[in-house]
Amino acid sequence: MTKLSVNINKIATLRNARGGNIPDVVQAAIDIQQFGADGITVHPRPDERHIRYADVYDLKKVVFTEFNIEGYPDDKFLQLVTDVIPDQVTLVPDGPDVLTSNNGWDAMANKKMLTDIVTILHNKGMRVSLFVNPDKKMMAHAADTGADRIELYTEYYAAHYEQNRQEAIDAFVETAEAATDCGLGINAGHDLNLQNLFYFAQRIPQLLEVSIGHALISDALYYGLQNIVPMYKRCLQKPPM
Repeated sequence: MTKLSVNINKIATLRNARGGNIPDVVQAAIDIQQFGADGITVHPRPDERHIRYADVYDLKKVVFTEFNIEGYPDDKFLQLVTDVIPDQVTLVPDGPDVLTSNNGWDAMANKKMLTDIVTILHNKGMRVSLFVNPDKKMMAHAADTGADRIELYTEYYAAHYEQNRQEAIDAFVETAEAATDCGLGINAGHDLNLQNLFYFAQRIPQLLEVSIGHALISDALYYGLQNIVPMYKRCLQKPPM
């Protein structure tokens, strides 16, 4: 079954809006895992507008499932992940002025840089995933970097799902097949939610993991964290044969 990693950035955003430590992101991570999540994802940014670098060190002590740290691989980020040694590092090409991740790597143009960084992270024992657009021609270049997985940037799928879900997912199916042929594992994330997640998971049978934050935390305002995590997990279940 596809794993669900919950991105807790939005919990940190709420905490930072008021100051203090309510809600407590460390306790939230503990609870989310106990409610059934398979992992915790964070994406620290240089301005620390949500997850702070200190949070990452604290979270390392309590994540007993899988810890995934996303971010742009500048020196500060690389120092953080080599200190913490998460299970997975997801490299994302977003600069400090980007509100949220909005593009995947050009693995051909950035191959040398990415290869060097993947080597550093592998030498420390971390799995590496590259955030990518749905572009099957880019998968061979992604594999050349030595990365273990790709994370499909699913904003296009989510934005077009209601109009034509078949057309919305076609490029993702092709990209996932190309990635698998190159020996890459498949992750996905961005704007996946209770409405569009089941169809995506069924059409991408190679899908190993999804990382979901904004929609899941927003839904938790209505359903509660204890209920919403299993609801998202059910969207990832394969139908009986």
